[in-house]
Amino acid sequence: MTSAEVTRAEYCVIACAEAWRGNGEVLASPMGLIPSIGARLARLTFSPDLLLTDGEATLVRPDGTAEGWLPYRQHLALVTGGRRHVMMGASQIDRYGNQNISCIGDWERPKRQLLGVRGAPVNTLNNPTSYWIPRHSRRAFVEKVDMVCGVGYDHVGAAARYHRIPRVVSDLGVFDFDTPDHSMRPVSLHPGVTPDHVREATAFELTVPDDVPQSRPPTAEELRLIREVIDPGNTRAREVAV
Repeated sequence: MTSAEVTRAEYCVIACAEAWRGNGEVLASPMGLIPSIGARLARLTFSPDLLLTDGEATLVRPDGTAEGWLPYRQHLALVTGGRRHVMMGASQIDRYGNQNISCIGDWERPKRQLLGVRGAPVNTLNNPTSYWIPRHSRRAFVEKVDMVCGVGYDHVGAAARYHRIPRVVSDLGVFDFDTPDHSMRPVSLHPGVTPDHVREATAFELTVPDDVPQSRPPTAEELRLIREVIDPGNTRAREVAV
C-alpha cells in the first residue's frame, strides 16, 4: 500500500489512534468524527484495554454494543483522577497548548460567540488532553488565544497533578510539547506536507527539528478496519477531504 493510496483523512485517523497507544485501561473520550474512528481503531488493535463510552452511562464496544455501566459518579472519578484521555477540538490553540472554544475577540464583547468554556479547564487540569484540529491555519494556530479554556503549559500550576497534552493532530501533521520550554513542535508531517508549509499555516514560531519524519501510514489490517468495519461510509472525508 503506497502513501498515494491512503487518504489524508486516514493518516489523520492513525495519528489520532496513536494518541491512545500504551494508555492501558483508561476512558477514551474522543470529540469529533476522526478522533472517534481513531479511538475505535486503537481499541480494536494496539490498545485493547481502552474504555469507550456512548457519552451517557454505558461503556460500549467498538461496534457500539453495550459492555458495561458507567455511573456518573464513577465517570467523574475517572475524569478527576487522571484515568481519562480526552481528545478535544480547538477553535484556537497557541504555542504552549492553551485552547479556546469560547469566543473570538474580547470576551466582554466578542466578535463571535462559540461553544463556551464547557469542561475544558477540568479536562486539562485533571486528565491528559489531546487536540484534533481538522483545518490547520493561522486562524486556529494563533500567537495568543483570545480566551484560555483548555489550560496550556505556561498557565498550569504545580497542583495540576495530571495535566498533560500528549498530542495535537491536524490535517497537516502531529505535534507535541516535548521541548525545554514546553512549546509546540512537529513530530511528524503527513505525506506531501513540508516544514515550510506548516510554518506558513502557523501564526507562532514552531520549534521544528532538523528532520521531521512522515506520519505513520496504516497497516493493511488497520486500513481494512477503517474502510470496511468502522467507517464503511467514508464519513471521515467530511472532516478531511484531501
